[in-house]
Amino acid sequence: MTPPSPRPSLRRRSRLLAASALVTAGVLVLGACGSDDGGDGNGNGDGGAAGVNTDAPLYDQLPENIREAGRITVGSDIAYAPIEYYDENNEVTGIDPAIADAMAEQLGVPMEFVNGTFDGLVLGMNSGRYDVIMSAMTDTRERQEGLSEDAEGGADFVNYFEAGSALLVASGNPEDVATLDDLCGLTVASQRGTSNEALVERQQESCDEPIEMLVNDTDDESITQLQSGRAQVVVTDFPVALYNATTARDGELFEVVGEQIDAAPYGIAVPKDNPELRDALQQALQAIIDDGTYQEVLAEWDAETGAIDSATVNAGQ
Repeated sequence: MTPPSPRPSLRRRSRLLAASALVTAGVLVLGACGSDDGGDGNGNGDGGAAGVNTDAPLYDQLPENIREAGRITVGSDIAYAPIEYYDENNEVTGIDPAIADAMAEQLGVPMEFVNGTFDGLVLGMNSGRYDVIMSAMTDTRERQEGLSEDAEGGADFVNYFEAGSALLVASGNPEDVATLDDLCGLTVASQRGTSNEALVERQQESCDEPIEMLVNDTDDESITQLQSGRAQVVVTDFPVALYNATTARDGELFEVVGEQIDAAPYGIAVPKDNPELRDALQQALQAIIDDGTYQEVLAEWDAETGAIDSATVNAGQ
């Protein structure tokens, strides 16, 4: 069965600070890290209570309050396929939950995803509602320093993925598109008010043969134009392009071509006053990179081109 289309909030929330749509609240607990065999039922000994594994490699690196809670609460706007979204069974799935699940095995406590509106996530974290944020949030200097509207108070970011703009074309790439230069003379669709529209506008200035621009309110409109043949290329967020290339008619309709454009790191946001938790998350991410689990997760989502080489902190500019 083909997964549902991404929800209307696919405007590049991580780059333009646009508000995302409010969806039904939900919680996903990731990382059944231990068993109920052994221990005293209080998280001590082999396995421990309720998915806690006190013998996990990085359990002792976690802050005391996290160990006492037995979980890491993750704020997320669960509406951005394939990064994090609700599937046809209203279950939370995606690249972020899968990476979090692997990290939870290293940390010894489950990571519990809690839905919220994107623009309020950092405020919610810094007020104590969430321990961290994992929500396709681009790491920028403005967000680190609390200078952007959606990052009041600032945060540290453990970088775990890279995404920018991408070129989506019909399967077989009939126009032989590989770079922005190849858009000249073609009909190109993008979403209004996004950096993707700005990319096409800038490219237009260097074209001898003009681009026919189709500017739409949603990515879904652009992709419908591509499917009908009205557009020859869609310039959109890499995750949106990836999702449509891999799911539309079982991956037969579209393909992503060329390299990502203006790729920037996504980061797990952590309160600035909690370096202990930040460092534990960085170590957990590095551990799954080193043992190959991270690469396996991305391969399952056909997202290898967004992979990072090592876990960094505050790499965004």
